[in-house]
Amino acid sequence: MLYRKPCRNLTGLIIFSLVLVAFSACRKDPLKNLTNEESRIYITNYDTAARFETYQTFSIEDSVSVIQDNQSMGKQLGAFETNVIDAVRQNMKSRGYTEVDKSAGPDLAINVSRVTNTLTGVFSYPDYWGDYGGFYDPFYWGYPGYGYYAPYIIGVYTIQNGGLEIDLLDLKNAAANGNKIQALWTGLARGEQVFHPDNAAAEVKALFDQSAYLNSNN
Repeated sequence: MLYRKPCRNLTGLIIFSLVLVAFSACRKDPLKNLTNEESRIYITNYDTAARFETYQTFSIEDSVSVIQDNQSMGKQLGAFETNVIDAVRQNMKSRGYTEVDKSAGPDLAINVSRVTNTLTGVFSYPDYWGDYGGFYDPFYWGYPGYGYYAPYIIGVYTIQNGGLEIDLLDLKNAAANGNKIQALWTGLARGEQVFHPDNAAAEVKALFDQSAYLNSNN
């Protein structure tokens, strides 16, 4: 009589496998499950020769410029724009800079812009059956040696992306630079709901947090 030893670990193995499957199914995909906050990126750039501690005063625009496809579309002042301007003002003051009226000759000018760009492209559907291996059999229809061809379809797509841009301009040395106003610092925020009023303060703070050198007390 053939005796087979029972597998005592089979139940445990099944449970362990189910746990692994459940864990894999619930695991967060870092690309597909980003929150709006996680999707936003912050980029800063500055003149490495600038000595930010030599600037003491600033003035900021009272509205936000709207730039679409490299063209000025005027000014805008809504809830988002107001929150951004207030946040920039508070962050500059926390770094030791003093706000003055633009008529007082500030060292720094601050421009805030909503920048949007439209990207257009073309896609096409070539021979469908050629791409997928010709799974229709022409012999079935009594036409040996014939092929099947899909209509050639061309489509156009349009994508619009935007971002918040903040520029610090050097007014203090404009005359010495041949009456040219030089940008000393630029901050750019992009991502989902970047123009939502509730996100304005956090976006501005993130840009300043990346820029410890932007300080009049250094």
